[in-house]
Amino acid sequence: MDTKWLEDFVSLAETRSFSRSAQLRHVTQPAFSRRIQSLEAWAGSDLVDRSSYPTRLTPAGETLHDQALEVLQALQTTRAMLRGHATTAQDVIEFAVPHTLAFTFFPAWVTALRASFGPIKSRLIALNVHDAVMRLVEGSCDLLIAYHHPSQPNQLDADRYEMVSLGEETVAPYAKPDEHGNPLFKLPGKAGHPLPYLGYAQGAYLGQMVELILKHSSAPIHFDRVYETDMAEGLRAMALEGHGVAFLPLSAVRKDLRAHKLVNAAPPELKDLSITMEVRAYRERPAHREASKPGSQAARQAQDNPKHNAQALWDYLLVHGGSL
Repeated sequence: MDTKWLEDFVSLAETRSFSRSAQLRHVTQPAFSRRIQSLEAWAGSDLVDRSSYPTRLTPAGETLHDQALEVLQALQTTRAMLRGHATTAQDVIEFAVPHTLAFTFFPAWVTALRASFGPIKSRLIALNVHDAVMRLVEGSCDLLIAYHHPSQPNQLDADRYEMVSLGEETVAPYAKPDEHGNPLFKLPGKAGHPLPYLGYAQGAYLGQMVELILKHSSAPIHFDRVYETDMAEGLRAMALEGHGVAFLPLSAVRKDLRAHKLVNAAPPELKDLSITMEVRAYRERPAHREASKPGSQAARQAQDNPKHNAQALWDYLLVHGGSL
């Protein structure tokens, strides 16, 4: 059994909605439903009464819910204890980063950081947005790097976690150019001839940003969704092959734009077909971290490597973060 099934099940018990829990867990609703079904197959019993709305648990589901909470808490406690005994290099800074940022923003950012701050040893943990945030909440990383937009806040408690802005990222529509350098597919398209659209799977953070762009567009956009995936890199690859229009972060396509392999698919009169997000770094405030995890990796780093540890990096980012 995958422990993520239990986490999904607990979320469903709290929201009483498959669609809402799928959104919170940053997976598609069909994928979320399959995971609940897998848990039911493992349990050998129906756990959810699907004939009611809002969704409610069966008696067997109520029993499993109580046990699931205890199991997940015990696992988190055990992992924290094991990490306290870890013997890995103590000057390694662990970053939890959503997949898209891990492939696009993070490599260039680390290059700039090393040039100005100095050499660092880093470990990248690439995850979906929800799991990346949970890494920070569980104390399983030093820093979380994530997108931020007022329409989709990550709900981290400001009293417990602090943040610093690292810069901005713009998402806009791109397509392969024709022999004249014009986009093969130019927005907004026509009702009778919709443009092939390469979209993010339901629940993906960037997909929610694209929905916001389309909602506030000054002109109707006519799309025919021909492909979808959770990953911006997957959409980029399909766009490079000429399969359609994809909304992509600038950091993912900067080299392609310079090489004229991709071009912006929006005409000048449609200036609102983009959105700018902030890229932020988060960490648990030292007072909370030291009180709850006195033997944590961050605390050991502060003693063993005072120059280039997580605290020194954070102090540097507070001053220079947005200029890297």
